[in-house]
Amino acid sequence: INVTVQEKHNNRLRFAYRPTTIAKGKNVFVLVGNSYQKYYPSMKRWIKVSQGLDLLVGEAKQDKVIQWGEPNPLLPHIEPSAKRRGVKEFLGGGGSGVVMEDGTLVFPVTARKKGKKYFLSMIIYSKDDGKNWVLSQGMLPVGCTDPLIVEWEQGQLVMVAKCDSLSKVFESRDMGATWTEAVRTLTRVHPRFLANFLQLDWSVASLTTATIAGKKVMLYTQRGSPSGTTAQDTVLYLWFTDNNRTFRLGPISMDCRRKWTLANTLLHSNDALHLLQEKGNDRESSLALVSLTEELKTITSVLETWEKIDSYLSNSSVPTAGLVGFLSDASGEGAWNDAYRCVNAIVTNAKKVENGFKFTGSESYAIWPVNMWTHHYVHSFVDYEFTLVATVTIDEVPNESVPLLGAGLEDDESTTFVGLSYTTEKRWETVFDGITTTHSSAWEPGKEYKVALMLQGNKGSVYVDGVLVGNTNKLPTLRSRRHDISHFYFSGGENSNATVKNVFLYNRPLDAMELKTVDDSDASEKRVGHLFITFLKGIGNSLSVFVNGIGYGLVKFWERASNSSDASEQRADDSSDASEQRADDSSDAAEQRADDSYDAAEQRADASSDASEQLAGDSSDAAEQRADDSYNAAEQLAGDSLTSPMQRAGDSSHASEQLPGDSLTPPMQRAGNSSSASEQRVGHLFITFLKGIGNSLSEFVNGIGYGLVKFGKHASNSYNASDRRAGDSSTLADGSRLLLLLLVLWGFAALC
Repeated sequence: INVTVQEKHNNRLRFAYRPTTIAKGKNVFVLVGNSYQKYYPSMKRWIKVSQGLDLLVGEAKQDKVIQWGEPNPLLPHIEPSAKRRGVKEFLGGGGSGVVMEDGTLVFPVTARKKGKKYFLSMIIYSKDDGKNWVLSQGMLPVGCTDPLIVEWEQGQLVMVAKCDSLSKVFESRDMGATWTEAVRTLTRVHPRFLANFLQLDWSVASLTTATIAGKKVMLYTQRGSPSGTTAQDTVLYLWFTDNNRTFRLGPISMDCRRKWTLANTLLHSNDALHLLQEKGNDRESSLALVSLTEELKTITSVLETWEKIDSYLSNSSVPTAGLVGFLSDASGEGAWNDAYRCVNAIVTNAKKVENGFKFTGSESYAIWPVNMWTHHYVHSFVDYEFTLVATVTIDEVPNESVPLLGAGLEDDESTTFVGLSYTTEKRWETVFDGITTTHSSAWEPGKEYKVALMLQGNKGSVYVDGVLVGNTNKLPTLRSRRHDISHFYFSGGENSNATVKNVFLYNRPLDAMELKTVDDSDASEKRVGHLFITFLKGIGNSLSVFVNGIGYGLVKFWERASNSSDASEQRADDSSDASEQRADDSSDAAEQRADDSYDAAEQRADASSDASEQLAGDSSDAAEQRADDSYNAAEQLAGDSLTSPMQRAGDSSHASEQLPGDSLTPPMQRAGNSSSASEQRVGHLFITFLKGIGNSLSEFVNGIGYGLVKFGKHASNSYNASDRRAGDSSTLADGSRLLLLLLVLWGFAALC
């Protein structure tokens, strides 16, 4: 909190300016700038007689009381260096300092340049827990005051300061020896250029870092207007960024007529987030500590969404480094939702299609306000560099040139800064800073293209299917054009008739190889096609095994039944009981072997299907060849499993028929016993045959179910479809089991 405290003693006033704090372990370090003024009655005025910079160190005790030591003047530590650098009259930066990863204590400070009236910012630091302090060699440009500082990467200090009342961001990697303006760090807090050439600054009031949901982020507060449509800043917003994507929360505080927010600071500790703010007016002020529990929950949820989307796209070979926005299948009323939840596109009179929208006519279009005033300048990096990739289809040939997509300036003419159009001659047109150029490369109606717009400083490029269509290196920079790139547009021409799908926004240029992998629908279609072919082959092979098994079983059944009947009439077997017992044992063994064989076949079929699935994602020829081999092996295994139990059952029956008898019983009785045993053997054979059919049918049905489940999982290219696929898999599996149960009941009914 940036406060001033005065103390009157012996006609002197002591002012304490801009306390700045650091906490490390049990110790609290407070840096305070101070000055002493003496009243001279003859002159009837107070005159400053001295100024200093003091450090107070407090230790937290077990009873939660901080025991403070005596103020320690720091000017003796830094005065020799200050004289060499020509600075004096130090003040604290206000807010908080930094404990770096190596334990170094860092305070931001401001100082006056000797012989000048202006102030500037720099740092002091200690590497021995406050015993000795060093003044940095470098400093920010003159006029940059009110510094806020954090350590982002290890050894990288980021400082936000007001330069001529406008926020700017600087960074240093050498402990403040040199500072460079970081236009791509916290880009949205930089000065804004409005259409009337006035500059608007929503200055940063508090800045800190935190690790939330396993991700390091920067948190900062910034004043703004409630709706983003007026210039009167009466509310306080909370922002967080991973220095890639940015998200806004709030308002978390609102001013009223009687009290305004004078200062504030953020505190994140022990998985809790708080805001300490000073409110008041020119007569009074007060402090309030507010818990930001709900805001912390939202931050956690957004970070988890970012991680999930990144993981999903990475598995689809889409580069995610620098990816900040993704428009795909999700949409709401009048909106095309950003999957990263940062800023949605606004859709007007368009028809929803899978993963995008179809635009027809001049009143059908979409605007993505990524850097627009009314949407709080979420993605300000687009002023410096970006890559926009989209999948487009031109459905009809227009009567005149029609805009397809582009980046527009926030000026009176909504100038297209980088864009692509298509003509009635089926040619592509590029647009750079409002200037249109027709190219020889052609387009075809109904064909899907992947187009990319790219900006890097003063260089602009347009690609179609990874091939450069047009480029320039003469685009005006932000400083010279003095207008922000405020939005991206999709369609909107008089005779437009086009479809736009899967839009990706990056905060950096992509190389040629990366452009080919963004939304690689061709590769996805090939993988899905191979999976479908493999699945159909699996069904065909399973059906073939099933039909062959039934045919083979019927032939063997009637052959063995006939042999058993003929043999029973010719044999005079007196050991019918023993023969029957052996037949039973043989049939049971055959039945057991059949079950074991089919179980093994089922396991091998599953393994074969998994192998086919694993191989399907490889190159087309190799995948198809491996799928053939895998399913041929499965067919061979299934055929062996069908043949083996029937063969073993036949061998067992034949062996039973050849067992010798003793001729101890009358011929008619032996004949009767033999006939009974034969009937039992035939019954066992029939049961074994039915089990073979059942197992074959089970393999067939399960193969179809398994194939459909796997195909559904891999064929889908929509992130939101992942939840639905689980339900489809469960439903399909339940259906397979129900079908199998009905077939078994049908078999038993037929037997009866």
